Amino acid sequence: MKALCLTFVMLMFCCDSVDLKAQDKLAVSKGQKIAFLGDSITAAGARKGGYCDLVIQTLNAQGLEVTSRYAGIGGHKSNQMLARLEKDVLSHKPDWMTLSCGVNDVWHGARGVELEPYKKNITEIVDQAQAAGVKVMLLTSTMITEDQANDLNQKLAPYNAFLIELAEEKKCLVADLNTDMQETLKEFPADAAKGKQLTSDGVHMNALGNFMMAKGVLKAFGLTDEQLATAQTEWKNKQSKK
Repeated sequence: MKALCLTFVMLMFCCDSVDLKAQDKLAVSKGQKIAFLGDSITAAGARKGGYCDLVIQTLNAQGLEVTSRYAGIGGHKSNQMLARLEKDVLSHKPDWMTLSCGVNDVWHGARGVELEPYKKNITEIVDQAQAAGVKVMLLTSTMITEDQANDLNQKLAPYNAFLIELAEEKKCLVADLNTDMQETLKEFPADAAKGKQLTSDGVHMNALGNFMMAKGVLKAFGLTDEQLATAQTEWKNKQSKK
């Protein structure tokens, strides 16, 4: 009996150790708060089944008990996100902030933000967040329509290149969602309806687009390919029941 009890205790200890080791590989720690700063894509991502919601659900399925602060506002660009950073994010004292910004800076044309002021705005957002003790993950901007060759996506390319450079300079995590989106689009049949494979209107994510974005963020946080595959299966099962 004593031997059986000892074996049981050892097994429990080993299982706990595995769980702890798995959590140790994640950038997010138990009980932390994650803020999601962005535009309408992020605002929609906070809804049930949106990418922000899926990120929180999946991290909590790992036993992390994280909480969220959603700070996406439709139409917002880098200058507007900088202006509301303190009120909408920093005053809520998150441990992490994901930043999704760039689509409107380019898409809005003359009302948008050109590359050099965009660089200054994003750098200031990162600097202020880090000065407040907030860890930052930068998300490259998803495509404007699902055609990488168009003029808008060509203009967006240096914005995203800057985000990757800044992430390295400032030691931020980065989720390269633009590349993920381009690669995911290649998986669709050649005769699939153009412009609505990952989006509902060429810009805002549909269910599959939200899956793609959530996977990119979770991978950047440290989830394994196996964990991501399991999570996506669960997301699809929930989606099919709606």
